[in-house]
Amino acid sequence: MTRTAAVPPPLAVRPERSGASGLLLAVILVGQFLAILNVNIVNVATPTIEADLRSSGAGLQMIVAGYTIVYAVLLITGARLGDLFGYRNAFLAGLGLFTLTTLGAGLAPSTGWLVGFRLAQGAGAALMMPQVLTLIQHNYQGAARGRALGLWSAVVSGGIVVGQALGGILLGLGAGWRIVFLVLVPIGALLLVAGLRVLPADRGGARRTGLDPGGLVTLAAAVLLFVVPLVLGRELGWPLWGWASMALSVPMFTAFVRIERWVTARGGRPLVDAAVLRAPGMRPGLAVLLLGPATWGAFLFTSALHLQGELRLSPLASGMMLVPCALAFAVVGLAWPRLPARLQRSLVPYGYVVATPAYVGLGLAAGGGLPYAVMSALIGAGLGVQIAVTNLATAQVSEAHAADASGALLTVMQLGQVIGVATVGTLFISLQGQGATAAMTAALACAALAVLAGVSSLFLVRRRA
Repeated sequence: MTRTAAVPPPLAVRPERSGASGLLLAVILVGQFLAILNVNIVNVATPTIEADLRSSGAGLQMIVAGYTIVYAVLLITGARLGDLFGYRNAFLAGLGLFTLTTLGAGLAPSTGWLVGFRLAQGAGAALMMPQVLTLIQHNYQGAARGRALGLWSAVVSGGIVVGQALGGILLGLGAGWRIVFLVLVPIGALLLVAGLRVLPADRGGARRTGLDPGGLVTLAAAVLLFVVPLVLGRELGWPLWGWASMALSVPMFTAFVRIERWVTARGGRPLVDAAVLRAPGMRPGLAVLLLGPATWGAFLFTSALHLQGELRLSPLASGMMLVPCALAFAVVGLAWPRLPARLQRSLVPYGYVVATPAYVGLGLAAGGGLPYAVMSALIGAGLGVQIAVTNLATAQVSEAHAADASGALLTVMQLGQVIGVATVGTLFISLQGQGATAAMTAALACAALAVLAGVSSLFLVRRRA
């Protein structure tokens, strides 16, 4: 019988290490928090960067988007590197690269240097982040894994909102834009020291058959062709090359699938093993984790524009308005593992039943204040079930494919957020200046995506473990 991730794997925490498991989880989750924080903390600093470095519009776009682009492209590769060389080694190497390049970004003398360091930051995050889910799978089982994934979910949501709020606070102190990078450097250095002492030694996956260069090149090209126009297209007015690039991503994805099948047929190990997608729950789980985060990314993006633009709130006040959403997301994620097993599956579709009308309510509460905060909290509570989606999707993934599953899930979640920002965000921007129309239209679009995510979740919960 095939052993699954639900069964204690070889890298599970041994009894003599059980006292260190809490510190282990703290180290990897804080590392993840830094990587997610770095996506949004720069947004509020762009006007200051533009004035100080005399950056062009394209340069500012790459300062903000370059990190996300590299991160999305290299996530699956980062997961494979952990499988080949050890999850501990990959996490620490990614954290070290992230910390060094964050220091470089804080000291960058020009726009070109800052863009380069941001791209390297994305590479460090892509190497570090997949190891978090894999280390949780290998070191926690049963209820402990559920609690760990609940905390993982809280960190994902918290990092996004805290990034916007913390950026506003730091800039409000008058320390300049460089502080948004430099403040993360000592934290990263302390994590490196703690990680060397706490993270369990491992030898990675059982099979060391290389990186699958053909799959790596075609997947990276396909993701780049798709993501770059989505990230930059809105600011550039959706040029023709962007549409051509997204169209070319389709045959490139097709080429990737064929190369993976060829590698499998020859007895090699493909970058994404088809066995991962055949695991019960993975395919519907991937669909939910594409659509759910699409609503999340769109909601955060359009809310920031609406609150700071239409309602003229400061970056800090805008971030504080979203705190109820993040708290509700975290509470649901942490409470889910404590529910009886028979209720955990049924919770998932009901989350989207809550989120869908809450999005509509958000559009009706576009004037801000308490109604807006309440609707955002309901959205967070509804989307908090995504932690259950992650656990259900990976519950039957074999140990040998844990890293592949982590990379696939994280990549799909990242792509979902990019798609949500590009589609709903563009729709919102095109209607700005028309009062509450823009906010209501964006809210209805998010509600429609939430309905699709809820329908997809029905196929997930009907799967037998």
